[in-house]
Amino acid sequence: MNQTVNANRLFLASCFALITTAFSFSIRAGILPQLGTELNLSNEQLGHINQMWFLGFPISMILGGVFYTSIGPKLIMQIALVAHALGILLTIYAVDYNTLLISTLLIGLGNGCTEAACNPMIADAYTGNEMSSKLNRFHMWFPGGIVVGSLISKFMTDSAMTWQAQVWVIIIPTVIYAYLFFGQAFPKPRVSANSTLDNFKAMLNPLYLFMAACMALTAISEFGPQQWVGPILSKAGASPMLILALVTGLMAVGRYFAGPIIAKINTMGVLLVSAIFALAGLYLMSTMSGSTLYFAAFIYALGICYFWPNMLGYVAETMPQTGALGLSILGGIGMFSSSMFQPIIGSWIDDNKAAAVSKGLVGDVADLAAGQSTLSNMLLFPAILIVAFAALYFFGKKVKTA
Repeated sequence: MNQTVNANRLFLASCFALITTAFSFSIRAGILPQLGTELNLSNEQLGHINQMWFLGFPISMILGGVFYTSIGPKLIMQIALVAHALGILLTIYAVDYNTLLISTLLIGLGNGCTEAACNPMIADAYTGNEMSSKLNRFHMWFPGGIVVGSLISKFMTDSAMTWQAQVWVIIIPTVIYAYLFFGQAFPKPRVSANSTLDNFKAMLNPLYLFMAACMALTAISEFGPQQWVGPILSKAGASPMLILALVTGLMAVGRYFAGPIIAKINTMGVLLVSAIFALAGLYLMSTMSGSTLYFAAFIYALGICYFWPNMLGYVAETMPQTGALGLSILGGIGMFSSSMFQPIIGSWIDDNKAAAVSKGLVGDVADLAAGQSTLSNMLLFPAILIVAFAALYFFGKKVKTA
């Protein structure tokens, strides 16, 4: 059976599936202001719509991780395709708030299925260094795809194209990955030596629970400002979508060259330094305007660049007994945290706008003040992480892992 598996075609299909995920993130970030205006939605309602994307992701990712060995990657990717297609079409033809909630949830479910199927499938299709190389190149396409999607969204918005036209763009990588996967043989899932029960027992380790709490904060530190870049920075004198493209572009490059950095200061050291840069970058973004925002975004990108892969890497290194399930649940916690904070961030924008107006500010000045105040609210996330990672960095050697 394995002789008939075209691993390179499966890998290419996986990359386009992840580009679909990235486009659904960046293009939605670009059209948020248009959605709010045309459908008369508050920022809190936009937050609930965003919430569905981040909620569907961990649900299907965790369930896919649990059932991967029994149902295999082919069925999971078929579910992803159906969810993506329905979600995109429902979004395009949405006329109200409730339809957008359902359509965005479907897209999130498709994104989570993509992660659940493609990561272990690539690991099953390749071995050794080639497997590690392929996984890193696969994950580059999330920030890389966001760069491309951000630039497409900016071009279409500047050209006065509708938000529906922008959502149609997401269908392009969806059709491509469907074509590449069609009729292909998939590798058989490898059965882990540890049972699911063993994985769950290992996750009761206090260190794992501590890292899970940190994962919730690293994820919202990364996805919160990025997802709301349009409403927050629309009046700041710089292009929000260019800032998003700059941040995610730097993330892709930084992750590609992460190896030597991690080797010098170790994983936990990287996480501590990242939290410091994330705090500094967010603070600068909350106080600057105009072209200086691009410098602030550069500092912020250096901060969040290494959060996600090194959170997973630290757990994989120190608690291998948690297995692939432990990593799936850790990632799911990050996405679930991002989901829960979406309407909160939206309400922050609304409340800060009301506070600015009550002080006599109007128009663009009020919008700028609201955006900067919202970024100031988000400083709490990396501030807590600095304390947590510093404690683990200096005292972590005393922690006994299960």
